[in-house]
Amino acid sequence: MGNNFELVGQDDRMELFRLETAPFGTNAYIIYCRESGDSVLIDAPGDADLIREKLEGSKVQGILLTHGHVDHVMALEELHSELGAPLAVHEKDAGALPVEAYRLLRDGDIIECGKVRLETFHVPGHTPGSLSFKVGDYLVSGDTMFPGGPGKTGTPQDFKQILTSIREKMLTLPDRTIVLPGHGDSTTIGSERALIKGFLARGYDDNLCGDVTWQ
Repeated sequence: MGNNFELVGQDDRMELFRLETAPFGTNAYIIYCRESGDSVLIDAPGDADLIREKLEGSKVQGILLTHGHVDHVMALEELHSELGAPLAVHEKDAGALPVEAYRLLRDGDIIECGKVRLETFHVPGHTPGSLSFKVGDYLVSGDTMFPGGPGKTGTPQDFKQILTSIREKMLTLPDRTIVLPGHGDSTTIGSERALIKGFLARGYDDNLCGDVTWQ
């Protein structure tokens, strides 16, 4: 694990940073508005001190969760308490969290961070309430899309659901869109589109689920 945030995206309005946190190698993301100094945190997986230090000096508008699995929320209670930032999550993943949600997000909701706008995608499959967030040419995908495969699914129905989410929501985006997943390195929509096309052309077993790859 590194102990520094990495700049993984930027444009004329915002900067987007990633930190790979202990103990599960889960990514936390911070988005800053260049003009206003506002920020949002996406996921609170661990290393609360490092996240809090990075957010110092900015106006934290909220903590957004891609989903409620424990490896994405281990620092949630501490950061929520110390930052005073409201929590936003999909209602289907809100029930078991240690913090009450201020906002229950739905597909298509817009989150404002100064002059920066994040679009919410509801992408069930990995969990019922999984979300991804699009900002400019970047998609913070949570555990829905990774380089070379979807997120882990527990049943064949979950796999069909995550595949539908990817095809109907993510693959509608331009090929240049950079995908920033919940673990590991980035990919692009164009790269994943080509792999998924080949996967679908070959066909797959109706009982497929778990850790699936497109190749």
